[in-house]
Amino acid sequence: MVVSTVTNIINDINSILVPRVCFGCNAHLNRGENHLCTVCRNNLPLTEYTFNEENALDRIFYGRINIKKASSLLFFTENGIVQQLIHHLKYKNQEQIGTFLGDWYGQELKERAFLPAIDYVLPVPLHKKKLKKRGYNQVAKFAQQLAHHLHAAYHADILIKNANTKTQTAKSRIARWQNNTALYTVKHSDLLQNKNVLLVDDVITSGATMEICAKALQEVEGVSIFILSMAVVPQFQ
Repeated sequence: MVVSTVTNIINDINSILVPRVCFGCNAHLNRGENHLCTVCRNNLPLTEYTFNEENALDRIFYGRINIKKASSLLFFTENGIVQQLIHHLKYKNQEQIGTFLGDWYGQELKERAFLPAIDYVLPVPLHKKKLKKRGYNQVAKFAQQLAHHLHAAYHADILIKNANTKTQTAKSRIARWQNNTALYTVKHSDLLQNKNVLLVDDVITSGATMEICAKALQEVEGVSIFILSMAVVPQFQ
């Protein structure tokens, strides 16, 4: 009890000296709040796109790639809370946001048994030059926590990005395919044979990045691919 009281006092002092703020609205966080204030957390736009029912995210991949199911935790909208979270995660060295979201969704997936047994969790990779510049893959912590809760193996060295391309968001899907048909390759493909693979990214906009990655993975015999992202742009309704 004494140790707990002292710890709380120290944390309160630290909060005064170096205030912790909400990544969603920049309000000061109170004791017991982490990363997001209670208001922002309650206002997070959850998709309810689960792995046990057909959803709008599944449908964007129909006729494009042969995946088992797709899911996303949050809706991404311009100037919204989720955009703030992803921005801090990608550009402000706030990797703990990935851990926070991965713990949240990983626990839900485990408790509600939405997925069959997953063997490998693979993050959409960065090119080695971008990885060196940024210092981390923004998807890594999220994917690692998912793997932990799903009792799966996390591997960041199976799916490899071969070229350091600029952002592809504004390009059409056809143009992306023309430019990037060999953008991703698979190493150690023998590990994935006849396995269930969960491919993980931060934000799905058009689905083109996931499409190209899944196309590379589908060269492996017997592989089954599930897709998951932190967020999705809600244009697929």
